[in-house]
Amino acid sequence: MLRQLFSIAVSQGRRFATTPQLLGNLSPQLKSKIQGLVDQGDVVLFMKGSPEQPMCGFSKTAKMILEFHQIPFKSVDVLVDEDVRNGIKEYSDWPTIPQLYVKGQFVGGSDILLQMHKDGELTEMFQSHGIKSKFSDQDK
Repeated sequence: MLRQLFSIAVSQGRRFATTPQLLGNLSPQLKSKIQGLVDQGDVVLFMKGSPEQPMCGFSKTAKMILEFHQIPFKSVDVLVDEDVRNGIKEYSDWPTIPQLYVKGQFVGGSDILLQMHKDGELTEMFQSHGIKSKFSDQDK
């Protein structure tokens, strides 16, 4: 199913980035700042607002999926820093927020997370990165 999502995203002009991209408008200082934020934890969610008070439905959905899986995560409120809000989109080459990073790799936004959750791929992805979720020990 993830391959199907990838194909749909590519056909819509979107690309998945598994490593940071240094694009023309991203200064070395901003790239370094964003890299530091991405590296602050095993699971990092760039979102609008905070986990306690998400400021958009998509950020709330992403947060709820992570909480449902009982995945501890760090969050970055992109609304407090316009440079980070715009820069993270270039860094990942993904146009929307929220954005989830697992062990430094960009996973996707709330739509991708929701589909991975529905398909059982989210638990597998966390397990493959050595991150235990609520469903890690359950049979497939």
